[in-house]
Amino acid sequence: VSSLTNAKNNISGARTAVETAKLALDNQKAIYNRQKTLFDKGVIAANEFDLAQNAYNNALQRLKQEQVNLTSSQQNYDIIRTGTTAGLGNYAQTAIRATVSGMVLDVPVKEGNQVIEANNFNEGTSIAVIADVNKMIFEGKVDESEVGKIKEGLPLEITVGAFDNKKFDAVLDYVAPKGIAENGAIQFAIKGTLKAAQDSTFIRAGLSANASIILDKREEVLSIKEALVQYDTETKKPFVEVSIGDQEFERRDIELGLSNGINVEVLSGVQENDNLKVWNALKAPSGRNEYGG
Repeated sequence: VSSLTNAKNNISGARTAVETAKLALDNQKAIYNRQKTLFDKGVIAANEFDLAQNAYNNALQRLKQEQVNLTSSQQNYDIIRTGTTAGLGNYAQTAIRATVSGMVLDVPVKEGNQVIEANNFNEGTSIAVIADVNKMIFEGKVDESEVGKIKEGLPLEITVGAFDNKKFDAVLDYVAPKGIAENGAIQFAIKGTLKAAQDSTFIRAGLSANASIILDKREEVLSIKEALVQYDTETKKPFVEVSIGDQEFERRDIELGLSNGINVEVLSGVQENDNLKVWNALKAPSGRNEYGG
């Protein structure tokens, strides 16, 4: 409302300036015609006629400038009132087009607030936050003890708190080159791009989530509980005890592969149907044990 009132006042002032310039031009035109008549008769010198001619030309130029100012004020008023103005088309309008397609997440300004465009001295006013929700980004942090194990391109499994027992695939795109101290530990920021969901699940921006970084992966391999593995006191090589009869066991050296801390891959030494000895620490004094497949 304030801007519209100012625009109206500018138009009124420009019209007054145009009328004043017209009166000044008419006066200078009369003086010019009179001086020209006297100059043609040889009554006045050329210098006096030149002064009258210059004054007339200046008055004419002043009128043209005031008319331009009036037109500019009218166009500015039209832009504020309707969003555009005649004659300038798409070059003079207040309609703002988004540079990307997506969903409007936030509108930080309200009706009536003043906004300015970006320039060399100001970054401008943000009037909307828009994002492509089909290209979600996970942002998280990893501890300095783990950052040396990861790199860009590793797969991620994202677990979103709003969706129970559901995981989303992603790819690690960014690992910060510099860490930040938080709660006595150095944390490194990471970012990962979520892959498009196969179903219609809508993930909202700002949801809390956890990510598991898959350093290595094995599928359809033989594995056992890591708690079943024993190590030779001298050679430090892993082995298990396999049942060969009623309370009879034999030692088998095994070769281990990838481990997740709970299960460990077995490359050789045992078969799928072998029964392994399970030592239960709570029952160890009685010497009893259990079998584990």
